[in-house]
Amino acid sequence: MTTALDRPPATRFQLRWEIAIVLLLSLGQSAVYAAVSLVAKLTAGKPLSQQTATLNPSRSPRVYLDLTYQLLGIFFALVPVLLAIYLLSRDLPDPARTLGVDLRHPAGDAGWGTALAAAIGIPGLLLVYAAATLGLNAQIVPAALQPVWWAVPVLIIAAVQNAVLEEVIVIGYLMTRLRELGCRIGYLVAASALLRGSYHLYQGFGAFVGNAVMGVVFALFFLRKGRVMPLIVAHTLLDVVAFVGYTLLPKDWLSWL
Repeated sequence: MTTALDRPPATRFQLRWEIAIVLLLSLGQSAVYAAVSLVAKLTAGKPLSQQTATLNPSRSPRVYLDLTYQLLGIFFALVPVLLAIYLLSRDLPDPARTLGVDLRHPAGDAGWGTALAAAIGIPGLLLVYAAATLGLNAQIVPAALQPVWWAVPVLIIAAVQNAVLEEVIVIGYLMTRLRELGCRIGYLVAASALLRGSYHLYQGFGAFVGNAVMGVVFALFFLRKGRVMPLIVAHTLLDVVAFVGYTLLPKDWLSWL
């Protein structure tokens, strides 16, 4: 039986094409649409700060059809993650262990994830406020689901999906492949951070900067610790607080967004 170690390593040409295909099917595609969305907002004839960017919109006025759309969207958004891990498995005997997306260190992953979420989240709120004050962001609506029983569970699942998709692709997969191409550490960090910032451009320039800075922190953490799981925990916590908090808190508390 042929194993990953028995196959010849992928050529640089093959790796470049593989990276391009994975990104174009996932967050690279999102970055292109985000850039177009930002251009559309900037040319809409009114200030960016007077427009909105909705992260989790309702997809149908029919409650259970909306739920179906939400769950299907979450499922299909995770398919590129499976593709990336499958492609890595051709060269690595245990890609989940290599990326650190296993459950070997649950306490450590939870601890580091919580610390990262706090370190990123508090300054992030200040940046969102500053960007809104300066007119560099659209008004962010983290969640716009109907007031139904499944709204909060779906938002939590969506937060996990965002975290898994972004951290496995942008940190684990991309940085692993770029390292195999012989890229320097500075390039690894910059490529990952700029990609992360770019697919948030639809929210405005402040979101680009804030997420790019977060990307630098997360990339450096991965280079130091070699584990994606704490980043998934941190990202999930940040999104759960944003999505669920926006849904449950009084709207006049959140007018600064």
